[in-house]
Amino acid sequence: MDPRERFAVNLRKARLAKDISQEELGFRCKLHRTEVSLLERAGREPRLGTIVKLAGALGTTPDRLCAGIEWSPGSGRFKVKRSR
Repeated sequence: MDPRERFAVNLRKARLAKDISQEELGFRCKLHRTEVSLLERAGREPRLGTIVKLAGALGTTPDRLCAGIEWSPGSGRFKVKRSR
């Protein structure tokens, strides 16, 4: 699993927990529904501003949307934990 996939899982879980559609989430954070869909399918890596918008619209924090994604300076690689 790569960072985009981990973010995608976190985003989808957060959206479903709020029981809102991709379209509604897009409306709340001024993104097109297709952008939300791409992010949930790991088809696109989110920008910082997008992460902050999504977190605000979902009533969560950017940290929670990025949970399980770590950077290892020693190896120069991301470390991604699988979801439970």
